[in-house]
Amino acid sequence: MRLVFIHGPAASGKLTVARELAALTGLPLFHNHLIVDALLAVFPFGSPAFVELREAMWMEVFRAAAVERRSLIFTFHPEASVAPDFPERVVALVEAAGGRVDFFALHCAPEVVEARVEAASRQASGKLSSLALLRELDAKGAFIYPPLPAAIEIDTGAVDPAEAAMRIRDGLALR
Repeated sequence: MRLVFIHGPAASGKLTVARELAALTGLPLFHNHLIVDALLAVFPFGSPAFVELREAMWMEVFRAAAVERRSLIFTFHPEASVAPDFPERVVALVEAAGGRVDFFALHCAPEVVEARVEAASRQASGKLSSLALLRELDAKGAFIYPPLPAAIEIDTGAVDPAEAAMRIRDGLALR
């Protein structure tokens, strides 16, 4: 079982690249907003119940996938409401079941993020889509998170999503 763990800031292209990667590899895509959106129907973002359930649900999906030897793609936006040791616990859980976690980082220049954040596709999906809110959250430290590992780092401002997905696919083959 392999967990392809794609991480990066808001509007760095995680979901777009992950969809391309899923099409290339046939791996299922379990993007972070599947759980986030379900929980937002009941709990405010960052509330104690939201934070606890979000992590528990993510971990339970990883556990069940590892037990069934089902590989998958996961997208993750590192931010302060997620426990700092979350990635380490994901690795421990997956490896205990004989699986492996491969981390891939997406990033792009702040001006690229700012140009993308208010895109209609982000608004339609319920993602953070206000430049003013992004700036406010950033100023408050909402995106402070310990550095995450990455087998490959990709500047999605310099390559298109299909190329980024091919780089990840190729990186998986090498690992």
